[in-house]
Amino acid sequence: MLYIVPTPIGNLEDITMRALRILREVDLILAEDTRTSSVLLKHFDIHTPLRSHHKFNEHQTADSVVTELRSGKQIALISDAGTPAISDPGFLLVRAAVEAGIEVQCLPGATAFTPALVDSALPNDRFYFEGFLPQKKGRQTRLKQLAQLEHTFIIYESPFRLLKTLEQLSECCGADRPASVSREISKVHEQTVRGTLSELVEHFKLNPPKGEIVIIVGANI
Repeated sequence: MLYIVPTPIGNLEDITMRALRILREVDLILAEDTRTSSVLLKHFDIHTPLRSHHKFNEHQTADSVVTELRSGKQIALISDAGTPAISDPGFLLVRAAVEAGIEVQCLPGATAFTPALVDSALPNDRFYFEGFLPQKKGRQTRLKQLAQLEHTFIIYESPFRLLKTLEQLSECCGADRPASVSREISKVHEQTVRGTLSELVEHFKLNPPKGEIVIIVGANI
């Protein structure tokens, strides 16, 4: 069995009891960054062996992990925060396991865009998850495509690129398009700022952001 186990995006209390049980019971935990995950495991007194599995080695390690699964091992995959394979490593391993006939279970749990979407107060009956935008090639084309969507869309961004991205969104979507920016979700300094794209640009010019960012942009209506 391969278990996909979400981990807290901020407050460690957000982990589920089932996730803790699985992490204690499996033979091996694959982690995006073993240093980050060691903090989580130490906090909950979990001593399961830990091994690195990240975007730079997952192409090389997926087959060997499948071999271990076939031998009878129970393995859990975690990321630094949130649900593996959602803008994080995991898809390649899940696909390889499924193709090899290995059972995969993804536990429900934390992911950043859900609370950000609800907190935005924008319509969420239909929405589009973009994740991280291309940093260079194809970025403008993608922004123009997103601007035409007739439902709310979601972008992940770093604090260092937030202002540039908001300015580009304002150009493509229109300065008056409603949007929100959530940062540090589930952490001590959690914050959601709502307004038009132009208002958000002005806010973050005066208040440089810190922490992981989720941008929610309203529909083209």
